[in-house]
Amino acid sequence: MTSMLPALLRYPWVLLCLLLLAWPAGTTAARELAVDPDTMVEVEVATVGTAGLTGVPVVLLREPGAREVIPIFIGVTEANAILRALAGERPPRPLTHELLGDVLEGVEAVLSRVYVDALTDSTFLGMLELTLSGRDEPVRIDSRPSDAIALALTAGASIHVAPEVLEAARQIEYQGFDDQVVVALGITVTPLDDDLREALGLPDRTGVLVSDVSGEAAEAGLAPGDLLLEVNGETPESPLNFLELVRDTSEGEPARLRVWQQGEIFEVELSTEVPTPVPRRRAPELEA
Repeated sequence: MTSMLPALLRYPWVLLCLLLLAWPAGTTAARELAVDPDTMVEVEVATVGTAGLTGVPVVLLREPGAREVIPIFIGVTEANAILRALAGERPPRPLTHELLGDVLEGVEAVLSRVYVDALTDSTFLGMLELTLSGRDEPVRIDSRPSDAIALALTAGASIHVAPEVLEAARQIEYQGFDDQVVVALGITVTPLDDDLREALGLPDRTGVLVSDVSGEAAEAGLAPGDLLLEVNGETPESPLNFLELVRDTSEGEPARLRVWQQGEIFEVELSTEVPTPVPRRRAPELEA
């Protein structure tokens, strides 16, 4: 085992999973949650942006009911992992977060929740909540929020943030990118250029391309390849603008969408609550 230790230290997530297998029942993590999990707010991961003029990556979380988008600081590697997961991209060989998700599945450990529960000395703190086969109580593991969120997208775990963290994060100025994947209401949208419009046979109208759907959006009939024309009567000029229009939905009201689908236009209303999370595997291919 001593000779294996240097190799394992190069792959800390694998070492974590090996430790889980030997974790004694009833053992608790080194750090307890800072707040009661029942007081935390479930959020939806929308996309990745940057903080102010510094260019530090942030993950943008949509908080339902508060008409807010909340930025949380993350690392560059985790930002790329989150964007890959949102786009349904998976490399031919698993990278760190994909690998950990595969290992957890292989040892029958289910990642049910992740938490961003505290902000200490300008550092966000997170935690994984795992359900292990044969154990009544979940196991909670201290984690960086960026790692936890990236893994949650891969595994389909829900993401919960402490109210105090949400309040502090609202003070962070951020900017997004117009040319990337954005998710809201369980709808994944991407920019639309002329080549893609022609390949998919889409009309010459302003909007954003639907590349994936889940939950209520899928049940309402939305599908990959649709053109999203309006949100609450406004035209989304970009994926980030789509997120802003969803955010600005009046409190307590559903978001009203107008959609082009295979030559027909229909309207649908969707709840702005956080959809049931699903594993972010490879997105379905759009047929030209």
